[in-house]
Amino acid sequence: MDFNENFILGCSAIGAGLAVIAGIGPGVGQGIAAGHAAAAVGRNPGAKSEITSTMLLGQAVAETTGLYGLLIAMLLLFVKPLLP
Repeated sequence: MDFNENFILGCSAIGAGLAVIAGIGPGVGQGIAAGHAAAAVGRNPGAKSEITSTMLLGQAVAETTGLYGLLIAMLLLFVKPLLP
C-alpha cells in the first residue's frame, strides 16, 4: 500500500467516526420527546393514546437520522473505497 491508499483508508475511518456521532441527536431528541409526552399524559390522562401515537411517530422520524449515520459509517468501513 502506498501513501494515497493509506490516506484514503484513514479518511474513511475518520468519516465513519463522524457519521456515528449523528446518533447523539436522535437520542437526545427522543429523550426530550418522551419526557414531554409523560408530562402531557400526567396533565391530561384521557389523551394518553393520542399523545403516545404522536410521540412514537415523532421518535420514528427522528431515529431515521441516526440510522442514516450508521449506514454511512458501515459503508465507509466495509465497502472497499479503492478499486484495482
